Amino acid sequence: MTAASIEVMLLTARDLSVLERIEADVFDNPIELQWAAQYLSNPGNLLAVAVQQNVVVGMASAIAYLHPDKPLQLFINEVGVAERCQKQGVGRRLMDALLERGKLMGCTEAWVATEENNLAARALYGAAKGVQDQARAVVYTWTLEQGEVQS
Repeated sequence: MTAASIEVMLLTARDLSVLERIEADVFDNPIELQWAAQYLSNPGNLLAVAVQQNVVVGMASAIAYLHPDKPLQLFINEVGVAERCQKQGVGRRLMDALLERGKLMGCTEAWVATEENNLAARALYGAAKGVQDQARAVVYTWTLEQGEVQS
């Protein structure tokens, strides 16, 4: 099958059933439908999917957010494409769908972060006309359990 047979769509809360059939290597973990329903019920949360023969073969998620001192921005969280569909422009089409929706929502900027050694992601973001920021970022994480901060 070709990339032309893949439909890219932005999901809404009405489209939850689309997430019932997903290639195993698209998301990091199995979908929890109650979480997906909650995610999709927030209009600031975006989920673009690539569907081929009623199976999700790619996804890209983003969050439109507003700060008290900045206009609306789009944070692109992640992009995942089934290995069998990679290098066919699917990731680029997913990115384009998110960026276009961000524009329509009034976002003035979109951004994404990835690991320096994730060459596939960096190639995708460059192909989508993203400009690499010259400042190096350092990422900190916290595990939050039962209201306690764990390091």
